[in-house]
Amino acid sequence: MTKQTVWTLAELDHKGQLDPVSFEMTARAQNLDAEIHVLLFAPTGVSDETLVPLFHHGAHEVLLLENDAFTFFQADVWGRLFADVARKENMNVFLAPADTLGRTLLPYAAMLLHTGLTADCTALSLDSETGLLDQTRPAVGGDIMATIRCEAHRPQMATIRPRSTAVPAPDVTRTGKIRRCHVTLDGKALQTQLLSFTPAPAEIPLAAADKVVVVGRGIKRPENIPAVKEFADSIGAALGATREAVDRNWLPYSCQIGLSGRTIAPKLYIGLGVSGAIQHLIGMRTAETIVAVNKDPDAPIFKVADFGIAGDCMEVLPHLKSLLAKGGVK
Repeated sequence: MTKQTVWTLAELDHKGQLDPVSFEMTARAQNLDAEIHVLLFAPTGVSDETLVPLFHHGAHEVLLLENDAFTFFQADVWGRLFADVARKENMNVFLAPADTLGRTLLPYAAMLLHTGLTADCTALSLDSETGLLDQTRPAVGGDIMATIRCEAHRPQMATIRPRSTAVPAPDVTRTGKIRRCHVTLDGKALQTQLLSFTPAPAEIPLAAADKVVVVGRGIKRPENIPAVKEFADSIGAALGATREAVDRNWLPYSCQIGLSGRTIAPKLYIGLGVSGAIQHLIGMRTAETIVAVNKDPDAPIFKVADFGIAGDCMEVLPHLKSLLAKGGVK
């Protein structure tokens, strides 16, 4: 029986290397027992050696769309090109990470292709005979799981939360085919012009951090953020936030963890003043060790915590910092 074909989206980081989330997408496709084709937008000059890890992680073929303008993402340009490729390749299934790129590119392309898109999937199942993809995601605030099918339109598209998929060890004996396509863009295609670019501060990337300190409403006021940031820096942790803390403008959206933010899976999670709403738990419950500090002893966060401290988080913070400094954090 011929295997179904699943396409996945790969990404490059700011250094021009493959972002690890690319391998999470191929891992999902491997779980579907599919032949894996990978789509990558990249500036001219990406070497074959840069793409080889995709084959080690299950890809059979990589379609590389090249243009120097692809150094930076432009939704309208990439969306139209993606739609053209989807039609030409007769794509049946396409998977992308639910990060900034995937969450922007796929909705734009879905509109152009007149097809559906299921966001933030937690489980996928592919019928090897019909090619229908069952796409399961949390609904109603995470209280139920909904399984969605897109039976009449193609491609069937889904985004998957980064850091939610275990990546198998690479098979360095695997090889595959690279198709390079240099894209020519005229003035009409480039309707948006990049005038300048200011990189974000060099901080620990939240999604990849082994340790994360998260603030919730319980820190009481934004003036307490510097003390929490100092604590996080002292143990080499990234700083995260609940949606309520972000809505109060205490921290930017890039720090938000949960159903409407990022998914993290650190070795150590420390929640300060985090109540533990289900929307937040969805984004962090796979952390290896969870430490929670909240003055409400009945806070839901304590149900998932490995270590819980009932008390005012800002009063507990100096003691927690001293304790971790003595014992170290590994």
